[in-house]
Amino acid sequence: MTTATTIAELVTPQPALLLIGPTGVGKTPLGEYAEAHGYRGKRCTHFDFGAALRGVDEMGSPVGTLTGDDVAFIHKVLTEGALLENETFYIAAELLNAHIADSQITRDDYVLLNGLPRHVDQANAVDAIIRVVHVLNLKCSPAVVYERIGLNSGGDRAVRTDDAPEAIARKLAIFETRTQPLIDHYRNQGIPVTDIEVGVQTAPAAIWQQFEQQ
Repeated sequence: MTTATTIAELVTPQPALLLIGPTGVGKTPLGEYAEAHGYRGKRCTHFDFGAALRGVDEMGSPVGTLTGDDVAFIHKVLTEGALLENETFYIAAELLNAHIADSQITRDDYVLLNGLPRHVDQANAVDAIIRVVHVLNLKCSPAVVYERIGLNSGGDRAVRTDDAPEAIARKLAIFETRTQPLIDHYRNQGIPVTDIEVGVQTAPAAIWQQFEQQ
């Protein structure tokens, strides 16, 4: 078996871990830690959907099968804090499939999903590409979110341009109404969900070590 994924292996979607949590909770630093240290002795690749979108926006040019109109739409999503709905999910699918191909993952590896899916309709679409086997739910109050972002507790906010108070409030509202229902969605499917409380200075290593013990 080579490191490349074979056609036979694609019959069963790649196993994945899913990070869920509000903006500012530290998903990106946690994803980077997980990629560097693995999960229970196995390789773990970090798919940061927000970073992938920002990368396309910064390039300002189409990627893969995406068009110029798609790039313009991605810019709108980022500036308005909107979510990809059913009719534009192909953008997410293109970026996720590119990550899987570029990572040359095997069936023993995990993909750590960060920022995708963001709502139940996306979760159903993601199921055709990847198989979520465990959910890590990072719980953090709005007050702690604002403090973490203000202090840049995760060390990943310096280059962010979408951390104005009104933008944070909008993203928190979207998270509560659209993303949090994913917790019950996965629990109802029998997929384990691990809840971990995140404080102002909670570090990725502490979160990941607790998660690996579940």
